[in-house]
Amino acid sequence: MAYSWFKAFHIIGIVVWFAGLFYLVRLFIYHVEAEQEPEPARTILKKQYQIMELRLYRIITTPGMLVTVAMAIGLVSTEPEVLKQGWLHFKLLFVAILLAYHHYCGRLMKKLANNECRWTGQQLRALNEAPTVMLVVIVLLAVFKNNLPTDITAWGILGLIIFMAVTIQLYAKKRKRDKEQLMAQINQVPQEQS
Repeated sequence: MAYSWFKAFHIIGIVVWFAGLFYLVRLFIYHVEAEQEPEPARTILKKQYQIMELRLYRIITTPGMLVTVAMAIGLVSTEPEVLKQGWLHFKLLFVAILLAYHHYCGRLMKKLANNECRWTGQQLRALNEAPTVMLVVIVLLAVFKNNLPTDITAWGILGLIIFMAVTIQLYAKKRKRDKEQLMAQINQVPQEQS
C-alpha cells in the first residue's frame, strides 16, 4: 500500500514541478522582452514578472520538485532492488540534469531581478524546450524500463518532438518579425502626418 501512495504523490509532484518549470522560463522570456517596451510600461512589466517568477519558483516549482524527489526516495525504499536496474540509472541521470536545470532557473531569476541576465528571448525559448525533452526521456524510461523501443515508432516520436521544437522556434521568429514590422508601420504613421 505504501508503494501506491508514494507513486501517486510522485506523479502529482511531477505534474506540479513540470507545470512550474514550463511556465517559469516563459515568464523569463516575457521579462527579457519587456526591455523593448517604452517607459513606464517597461518598469511596471519587469516588476510584475519578477513577482510572478519568485512566487512561481518558491510556491509551486520548488515544492513540486521536493515532493517528486521525496516520493521517489519513498518508492525506492519500498523496492530497493530497482536500484540495480540500468534503466533507472539513466532515468536518475536525466533527473539530475533536470535538478540542475531547476537550480539554474533560480540563478537566472536572480540575474533578471538584478538586470544582469544576458539571455535573449530567442535563447530563452530554446532553453524552455529542455524540460520537455527531459520529461519525454524520463517518462519513456519509466514506462518501458529496460525495453525502450528503438523501432520506427520510437524514431517517429523523436521526430515529432524535434518537429515541435523547430516549429516553436520558427513561430517565435515569425512573431518577432511581425512585431518589428508593426512597430515600423507605427513609426511611419507619425512621420507621414508631420
